[in-house]
Amino acid sequence: MEKRIAIPVENGKLCPHFGHCQAFAFVDVKNDVITNVTTIDPPEHQPGTFPRFVSAHGATDVIGGGMGPQAITLFNEAGINVFIGAPVDDPEKLVNDFIQGNLQLSANYCDHGTEEHEHGHHKH
Repeated sequence: MEKRIAIPVENGKLCPHFGHCQAFAFVDVKNDVITNVTTIDPPEHQPGTFPRFVSAHGATDVIGGGMGPQAITLFNEAGINVFIGAPVDDPEKLVNDFIQGNLQLSANYCDHGTEEHEHGHHKH
C-alpha cells in the first residue's frame, strides 16, 4: 500500500481550520510505514485552491479538522479520501494512528461508490 496523506498544519500541528492553515504536511506511506514527510506552503487561499493544490501534489488522502462541504466535494471528485474531525496533533502521530486504525475522528467522508476499500486498517 502506498499513500500520500496531506494534513493542513499550523505551527507544526494539524490546523483545525482547513482554509486557514500555514502549510500542508505531505506524509508518504509505504507498507504501513512513513517513508517521508514534506511540508509545502500553499498558494493564497481562495475557494477551491487548496483541494487543487493538494491534488497536484499527489495526495491520496487528507486528514483534517474542520472542512467545508465544497472542499470535501472537490477532494472526492479528484479521487482523494477525506477524513475530518481529527485532533490537533503532529502529522506523523496522526498518520501512524490512521495506519494502525486508531485515529479518532468526529466525522468521516469517504465517497467512492459502493465498493468497499481500505485505508490502513479501516474498511469503508
